[in-house]
Amino acid sequence: MGPAFIRVLSYFHEDGTKSITQLEEAMREQNTVGLVIPAHTLKGEARQFGANPLATVAELIESTARICIETKRFPDELVKDVVELRRLFDETIQLFDKATNPLRSRGPQPAPGGFGRKVTNQGFGRL
Repeated sequence: MGPAFIRVLSYFHEDGTKSITQLEEAMREQNTVGLVIPAHTLKGEARQFGANPLATVAELIESTARICIETKRFPDELVKDVVELRRLFDETIQLFDKATNPLRSRGPQPAPGGFGRKVTNQGFGRL
């Protein structure tokens, strides 16, 4: 992973935070139209990074909001999904941060003595 990937990932973090905030505000204000664009944006960005659980919930919010605009009602049933979206987004960011942190150990280190195993007398020769 190079610096360009880290930069794009920071855009995802920034844009995603903005989208989540807009979704939460739209729910508080009962603004159905205000749910569509941030959910659509987050869905697309999450899919680009392979964050499919996040994208799936964002897609549900977007499609439900679009239907509710047509039927002229507010989607109260999405409250739990917007709350879940925040949790999934935070979890996704934590996973990306962990995977891209250069100070983090990259898995188990081999044991001293060669090729990940302890050197022992194998029954021949003298040691």
